[in-house]
Formats: sequence, C-alpha cells, structure tokens
Amino acid sequence: MLKALRIESVRGRLTVFYVSALAAALFVVGGLIYVLLARALYNRVDDNLLDVVQIAITSLTNDLAEGQDTADAARSTAAELASRRQMLAIYDITGRLLAEEGDDDRLAFSLPPVNTIPTGDVLLMTVGEVKDADDRHRLALRVVSIPPGGTRYVVVVGNALEATDEELESLREILGYVVPIALILAGFGGWFLARHSLSPVVTMADRARRIGAENLSERLPVANARDELGRLAGTFNELLGRLEAALTQQRQFMADASHELRTPVATTRTAATVALQMPHRAESDYRETLAIVEQQAARLSRVVDDMFTLARADAGNYPVRSVPMYLDEVVDDVVRAARVLATTKNVSIELATVDSAAYTGDEDLLRRLVGNLIDNAIRHAPSGTTVHVALERDGGGYAISISDRGAGIPPEIQPHIFERFYRGDMARAREGQTDGGAGLGLALSRWIAAVHDGEVTLVRSSAEGTTFTAFLPARA
Repeated sequence: MLKALRIESVRGRLTVFYVSALAAALFVVGGLIYVLLARALYNRVDDNLLDVVQIAITSLTNDLAEGQDTADAARSTAAELASRRQMLAIYDITGRLLAEEGDDDRLAFSLPPVNTIPTGDVLLMTVGEVKDADDRHRLALRVVSIPPGGTRYVVVVGNALEATDEELESLREILGYVVPIALILAGFGGWFLARHSLSPVVTMADRARRIGAENLSERLPVANARDELGRLAGTFNELLGRLEAALTQQRQFMADASHELRTPVATTRTAATVALQMPHRAESDYRETLAIVEQQAARLSRVVDDMFTLARADAGNYPVRSVPMYLDEVVDDVVRAARVLATTKNVSIELATVDSAAYTGDEDLLRRLVGNLIDNAIRHAPSGTTVHVALERDGGGYAISISDRGAGIPPEIQPHIFERFYRGDMARAREGQTDGGAGLGLALSRWIAAVHDGEVTLVRSSAEGTTFTAFLPARA
C-alpha cells in the first residue's frame, strides 16, 4: 500500500517524505540527547569518585597523623566514607588489603598490578558485565604517599552504575515509545495537511476534466492568486484563453474558407450548367463561359495557394529561402505584370524606385508581398486614376509604398484589415464593384514582411485614398 501511495498519489508521497524526514530528525535528536545525557551522568559519577578519593586521602592522612596504626586508620577511613552504593578499599603498596567497606560486598574486585596505576593521578575504570547492570561498577584508583614516613598506599573507590544504567534504560524506553507515537501522529497530520494543501489541485483537476472544445470559456478556480497553486491555475487559465482564441480563429477560418471556396465553385458550376443546357450555342457563348470558368479557377487557385501558405506559416515549416537580389528589379517586374490587370480596369501604375537596391531575402515571397499590395490598390482604385508605387531607402533598409485614390477605409474597420478573410470591400467599393478579394492578401503580406524582420502598416486612409508601406530592414 505504501508503495502504491508513493507511486500513484502525490499526497502519499508528501506524507511519506514528511514522516521520513521527521523520523530522521527524531532519531538524530533522540540519539544526541541520549549520548549527552549518558556522558553527563557518567561524568557526575567520575567527579564523585574523584572527590571521595581526595576525601579518603585526607581522612587517612589525618588518622595516621593522630597516631593510629595503619590498619586502624584504614578501617576508620573506609567505614566513614563507604555506603551501600559506594565501596572504599585501602591497600598497602604490596597489594595487601588493609580495609574494605560498602556496596554490600557485591563487587568481586581484584587489584591490578600496582605498577599499572599512575602515581599522582587517578586511574578510572569500569568493571563488571556489560549486559548485567547490577554488576557494573565504576572505580577510581590512586597511589598516594602519606607523611611523615612517606608510606605509599593504594586507595580504591567504587560506585555501582546500577542507578545510572537504570536512568539510561528508562530514557531508551521513553524514546522507544515516544518516537513511534510521534511518527504515527505525524503521518496522520501529514496526510491531513497534504490533503488540505492539495485540495485545490483536486478541484482544478476535476474542473479541467470537464473543460472541452464546447466550453473552453470556463476557467479553473483560483483560491489564492499569490501562492504557487494560484499562479499555476492562473497560468493554466491563460493557456485556456489562448486555446479558446486559437480554436475560435480556426473555426472562423474554416467558415470563411468554406465561403470563399464555395463562391468560385458555385459560379463555375452555374456557368457550365447554363452552357450545357442548350445543345447548340454560338462560339462566343462558349468562350464567354470558358472565360468565366478560367476566372473563377484562377481565383480559386489563388485562395487555395494563400491558405496553404498561411497554414504552413502557422505550422512554422514554410521554407524561407534567402538569397541576394536587387529589390528594385523585383518591384519593377511585379509592376510590369500588374499593369496588364490595371489596364483592364482603366488604372495606370506609376513607379519610382532607387537604383541598385541590394537586398537578401526570399524573392518569391517578396514578389507576392508587393503583388498583393498592388493588386489591393488596383482593386480599389477608381477608373482613370493612378496607383503610385515607390521604393525608397529607409535607414538601413527599404520602404515600399503603394498608394491609390480609392474611397478609403472607414476608421472602424481599419484595426481588422490584416485579419484573415476580413474584407472591407463593401465599405470601400464603388457602386457596382463586385470583384473583392478573399481577404487573405494583407494577412499574407504582413507575414511575409515579418519573416523578413519587417512590417506592413497602413500609413493613411481617407476619402482621398489609401497608402500602405512595407518596411524591410537590411539583413545579413
């Protein structure tokens, strides 16, 4: 179960991590407390032994100075300082026991060789079974020389470690109970806290599961916009907003594309049906029908080509092939081709360019950019007027300006003219004009300028005409 929680549940992983961290902290702190307390208790025992050794030496010295013999002085000192938990023994320098009192005779002690006991210092040692607390004793041994004769004696003081070991055992038992209980309580507390902390995530997950293409307008709840979960929900809501906008744009694109493709197809089918209804028609009628079919096929081809280019641009896989060129030659070629269309509409084109406009870019895309802008100007230029095309140097790049004398673009639709399939023809068209474009030319032109690090802008539009400018900065 624990493994499943760690794998499948963030709440479980957080709880396990919290309990593990607390367990490590408790073991470290508990072990440190135990070690420090044990050291303090054993140091207290050693300090007491050292004090008793010093008192025993003073008492033995005083008794000998008062004229008592060695045996009486040793027995008097041992009887005075010994107790049930404390043993005192006095030996002569040969290792013969002079007196021993205290500790209920539980200590079976053998004096080590006298030459192993440092002179003038205290030898501390522990004797007895480690596993049996009742037999463990702490001993202090010292060799002293007592005037006036300078006779040397061995003073041995011992304390039973039973009480100290019992205190440490009690501490171990307390830690053995407290640590597991603390870990259990910490586990339940960690589970509750993790559940409470992650409840907004569960709520967001449930809400996100219900959001689909039909209700992208819904958003995740944000309990606190300043914490991490609030920022996560806010970021996800921003993503939903972008997805909603993209899906709306895609739906609009499909609807507009269907409309634009249906019109030339329907016109072509109608012209063909009318031509086939009569078994015999004049050659001029057939030519007129074929002209209509060719015109609508060309329009259909242009729309499909523009849509395909924009789709590849959106996917980021349109190959932009930059090569050195002369921009003035590109503009001149496009204008020369556009004059054929302009002549059919009784519109002239005036060109002003600079010489040797060296540039590096995708020549095919730049031809489409200039062609779209000129085609847009011809479509809206009144009969008998002139479309002005100018190529000028602008800082480190070039500016291509196209101006017509049309009716202008109303201010309320100017912010939308670069949107796909948006057409302002009804606002700009003259009486009886019905040959509006598909609404992709300006969007495509702006994208072409963007991939060349430039931009296409509407410079002015009024009743006196409209001017678009494409700025292309110098590129390596």
